[in-house]
Amino acid sequence: MANNENLIPAQPGEIRNPNGRPKGSKNRATIVKKWLEVNQNLKNPLTGQDEFLTQEDLITLAIIKRARDGNVNAYNALMDSGYGSPAQTVNQTITEYPIFPGIDLNVDRNDSSAENT
Repeated sequence: MANNENLIPAQPGEIRNPNGRPKGSKNRATIVKKWLEVNQNLKNPLTGQDEFLTQEDLITLAIIKRARDGNVNAYNALMDSGYGSPAQTVNQTITEYPIFPGIDLNVDRNDSSAENT
């Protein structure tokens, strides 16, 4: 636990990490989205015809082709993306055994006679 006496609040305009991430730098998600939107004239792996496609389209078509060739992991990825992954359920059976069989733990806590004692 922190010692509150040793904590010093930052002063207005004070930079606590001067070598930190520069302002205006892009994070990885922004860069990836930019490159996935790039259009390219390439051969469609399913039809074999030249088409103007985004990188997202090309990657998706490549996964579809792998699934059609029998890759089960590619098929599962497509099904999860298109229809959502199946809900995972856990079947659980609880069997309780008392640790101390001689002690009655089923005491009514709302018993008014217990308050008067």
